[in-house]
Amino acid sequence: MASLLWQAKYGVIFSGAGISTRSGIPDFRSPDSGLWAKYDPREVASIGGFVRHPEAFYEWIRPLARTIWDAQPNGAHQATAWLQQQGHIKHIITQNIDGLHQKAGAKGVTEVHGTLYSMTCVLCGRVYQTADYLDELILKGDIPRCPVDQGMLKPNTILFGEQLPYRAIGEARSSAQKADLMLILGTSLEVAPVSELPRYALANNAKLIIINYDKTYLDDQATLVINGDVSEILPQVVAAMQTGKG
Repeated sequence: MASLLWQAKYGVIFSGAGISTRSGIPDFRSPDSGLWAKYDPREVASIGGFVRHPEAFYEWIRPLARTIWDAQPNGAHQATAWLQQQGHIKHIITQNIDGLHQKAGAKGVTEVHGTLYSMTCVLCGRVYQTADYLDELILKGDIPRCPVDQGMLKPNTILFGEQLPYRAIGEARSSAQKADLMLILGTSLEVAPVSELPRYALANNAKLIIINYDKTYLDDQATLVINGDVSEILPQVVAAMQTGKG
């Protein structure tokens, strides 16, 4: 694996929920995560549900927001940041909303499912930093509101029924099309349309490295597949590269 990273001219990382579970952030689509225990995900985490029942949405997202806010990068996030800093990886694409790649020092991360770190007023479209509303969002249990027109503030995460951010998807596709190596970390590639991004890389004859607990639909087209915990495997590869043994 290290040799493939050394040889890459335009390496791209594509990460999913599995890279962050060791940091304490559950995969919210997993039925045993607890996040769906009280709510129907297609209702409470949909844009329609947010508009119709914002109290239920904020009751659902509040513990997740607290977990994300307190979370720290694990070895996999730190390894991806190092690979980028050393030039082995040119671009990082993530499905995660937790900002842990950036906390680890990565730059220019494309967040195809949005971020929890900013919010937008549903009435005027003004954008605010979530950090300024932590009391309302996490501690008080209130619905954050715009100070200008009192419109509800919606976290800039992509809910069911919403369009993916046009600019982010464009960046991700462009990067995948230029890749000669795509490192797929902690995602089972089940969530469309971003699950198709590796196909753009394959169309450019890129090599795929997949590190994930479960199988993916592209395993048979990958150069290398490792089934396991990316937070254990990737740091070991980077450590070998750093000592010149990989």
